[in-house]
Amino acid sequence: MTTTTRPAGVGTVVVPVPATRPAPRPEDGRRPRWQRVLFVLALLAAAVVFLLPFVWLVGASLRPREYVFAPGFLPVPFAPDNYAQAWQAMPLLTWLFNSLVVGVAAAATATLSSAWVAFGFAYFRFPGRNLLFGLVLATMMLPFAVTMIPTYLIWNRLGLVDTQVPLWAGNLFGSAFYIFLLRQFFLSLPREYFEAARVDGASYPQLFWRMAFPLVRPALLVAFVFEFKASWTDLVKPLIYLRNEQLYTLPRGLKVILDRFGYGGEQQWEIVLAGSVIATVPMIVLFFLAQRHFVEGIATTGRKG
Repeated sequence: MTTTTRPAGVGTVVVPVPATRPAPRPEDGRRPRWQRVLFVLALLAAAVVFLLPFVWLVGASLRPREYVFAPGFLPVPFAPDNYAQAWQAMPLLTWLFNSLVVGVAAAATATLSSAWVAFGFAYFRFPGRNLLFGLVLATMMLPFAVTMIPTYLIWNRLGLVDTQVPLWAGNLFGSAFYIFLLRQFFLSLPREYFEAARVDGASYPQLFWRMAFPLVRPALLVAFVFEFKASWTDLVKPLIYLRNEQLYTLPRGLKVILDRFGYGGEQQWEIVLAGSVIATVPMIVLFFLAQRHFVEGIATTGRKG
């Protein structure tokens, strides 16, 4: 293939110029192999950094008392009886069940109530909608310490202190973060679908449950897992509202273990570490069970939001 500097004519000299060709690209459209190798190595390095504390925790929980803080990650000498002692010393099974009940209740109420509010902000058009939505987002700037005492006084007046209700019932009013997250997802749904359903006689609850709800399940799962994790690791609310040891959640129970066997206690750190592992493993299992849907929900929300 040749090009000329000007149109050919009488007395025109044709100068062949090689045409520029684009740089060759991989046939599959992926990055070069060396970039992919570097990316995988970077991910492995980051995974090792994040896993080292948990690996040490597991290894230390399997050592005898005098070797708990010995250098290294391997459980040498090996003492698996630490977990049996932890189960016998404290009602861990009861605390696990309480954390599961409270976590599911808190995650379900926060997800459903936030989805209702988010659908309203996304579908309905009314004066002051953006201002009202901005006020909802502004509540995220209020620290928990500001509302802690008034909230306690409300639950105390209702006679629900020393019950598990305050640990999850507050989520019935939604969460500003989840409302924002789900609203962005609802806005990505074609409005024509809902208008057609309205023409066919569908009510607003039917629009939500039969049309919007199935389309936003990945985002709902993200909100559910986020709130379940927040409830599972929450220590402040159980410290404020719970007095009966049989109602303790796992973080509140770990505080009891730390006070009794850790600082100022019997210095049985192997029991404290074993209880910490027991409290951590369920969240790891939950993430692996919901990993595919969880990652899909985050990716889809980020793309459509």
